[in-house]
Amino acid sequence: MDDSSRPRFHLAFPVRDLDEARDFYGGLLGCPEGRSSDRWVDFDLRGHQIVAHLVEGGGADVPHGQVDGKAVPVRHFGLILDPGEWRRLADRVTGRVDFAIEPGVRFEGTAGEQWTMFFTDPSGNALEFKAFADEAMVFAPFDTPGS
Repeated sequence: MDDSSRPRFHLAFPVRDLDEARDFYGGLLGCPEGRSSDRWVDFDLRGHQIVAHLVEGGGADVPHGQVDGKAVPVRHFGLILDPGEWRRLADRVTGRVDFAIEPGVRFEGTAGEQWTMFFTDPSGNALEFKAFADEAMVFAPFDTPGS
């Protein structure tokens, strides 16, 4: 399937302040803004439509699960990047976001080895960005130690 026929993902999520969302998603992450109203804003997350909806209190606390010995926010979204893009993003956001899981390697030495980081937006929504040395491993089955 080429990219032109690949369906685009749509995700709506709560935020406490639209200007904060614009600064975070548009400014820090570089997502172009699409349509908007006084209650929501569309962003282009690398061809996928994410929509920040203004909600009292923003993102709610979410449960965490154990993955490779780390507490991972169960509700999260993000992208799989190439390793170079992942490193550049990690450098850009370090010191500017609240990391739930610092940038690092997960499942080291397995078919699922990946670089990953989790951080939250100003409303507490969790995002994960990861990279694989070999993109063919994205869906490769393997035993998940420490999960």
